[in-house]
Amino acid sequence: MPELPMPDDDALTHSGRLAAMIRDEIAHAGGVIPFSRFMELALYAPGWGYYSAGSTKFGRDGDFVTAPELGPLFASCVAEAVAPVLRQLGPEAEFVEIGGGSGAFAEVMLKRLLELDALPARYAILEPSADLRQRQRERLGRGVIPPVFDLVEWLDGPPDAPWNGVLFANEVIDALPTPRFAIREGEIFEEGVAVDAQGRFVPALMDADALLAAGVRHVERYLETTLPDGYRSELLPHLPYWIQAVMGGLRSGAMLFVDYGYPRREFYLPQRSEGTLRAFYRQQVHNDVHRWPGLQDLTASVDLTALAEAGTQAGFELAGYCTQASFLLGNGLQQRLEDVEQRAQEAAKQRFRNEARQLTLPSEMGERFQAMGFARDVDFSAAFLFNDLGWRL
Repeated sequence: MPELPMPDDDALTHSGRLAAMIRDEIAHAGGVIPFSRFMELALYAPGWGYYSAGSTKFGRDGDFVTAPELGPLFASCVAEAVAPVLRQLGPEAEFVEIGGGSGAFAEVMLKRLLELDALPARYAILEPSADLRQRQRERLGRGVIPPVFDLVEWLDGPPDAPWNGVLFANEVIDALPTPRFAIREGEIFEEGVAVDAQGRFVPALMDADALLAAGVRHVERYLETTLPDGYRSELLPHLPYWIQAVMGGLRSGAMLFVDYGYPRREFYLPQRSEGTLRAFYRQQVHNDVHRWPGLQDLTASVDLTALAEAGTQAGFELAGYCTQASFLLGNGLQQRLEDVEQRAQEAAKQRFRNEARQLTLPSEMGERFQAMGFARDVDFSAAFLFNDLGWRL
């Protein structure tokens, strides 16, 4: 494990208070809680969780860098991809972004949709963090013209009323609190979190509930094999319910998810016998997921086959699936770079070249991140014409 920089005293105090809350919950639960509950508290406990507190998370000064933080190319290409859908749906079409981050994506997205004459009637951001919501509001207030800013609305929950439009989530599913399972002598157990004699959080096994056990058996049937003794990994049995909940009243339109993950046959490879769970802290990745609750991001890769199943179970058709590099190249990346080469100064050209490399190179984000789209009553397939990998699912 890499040597991690120590948090300052205030951060350690913050983490200590959240850890004490988690220990209390473990004690009241009889000595162990599901790992998914530990992850939920570590990331989302009001006022204390990683995404609920006020520290910098995104960008080079935070713990990780997302595609929108690199520059405008990612959001510009997403705008190119969804603009035809918004036009098909007409002037009442809406755009809903799940988890707005710093607001960088929304700023570029709104500007590019304005240029494409495809602005939605409403640009809604579903953001549970009050701190991030304020940062987004300030950024968009500075970055877009008032008539466009007036289209932006922050939601406390999924849109319940019927709506037509596009639902978008970048690096959201990987941060859903995920159950972990373990195979012991052919039986399925759920991985929990307990407290040892020194007060440290440690893994512990619990009885798996029916939903998790059924999900693991579904994976085994798909793989046409049983998972070996000692195998540990993640599984999101509630993903179909999450998709249906977060889309709210979406009737006609498209859903677009970008995240890191693998098709199921790659996700549950024998050599991936400890799963994909990891922590991000100060631009470093490590596997001590119980350390410093509230100060580090916890994340697990996405079973992309499960995502495809969840989207179609929600009544949508799979529009396409491809790597992030293919998605961006198929939705105007090259044209954007050519425009920069013709108009920008050399320093700006170099920034855009570096951004494009980070977004598309296999050794960077290009193949680790995947894009998956779903559609109902609209044609969204053109966004995935460049090297669709649906056959891998």
